[in-house]
Amino acid sequence: MSDLPASPQPTPPLPQGDRRRNPRLRELVDEMMATIRAASHRDLWSPEERARCEADMARIMDSVRSHALGGPAARAKLD
Repeated sequence: MSDLPASPQPTPPLPQGDRRRNPRLRELVDEMMATIRAASHRDLWSPEERARCEADMARIMDSVRSHALGGPAARAKLD
């Protein structure tokens, strides 16, 4: 991923009353958006990698849903 910018573009000053006041969070979002822009219109994964990642995501989301719907007892198992 050497094509990615070294650092995200600076964010313009926020207007008064804006809810996004955490500068570190804003920096992380800017970095994420720069990564997304750099990766757009490029196929970064092979079809096999994509299929594996989609299967992993489906498995993870099933587990998350199961724990979320299971109530406190299911959440206690995570601790």
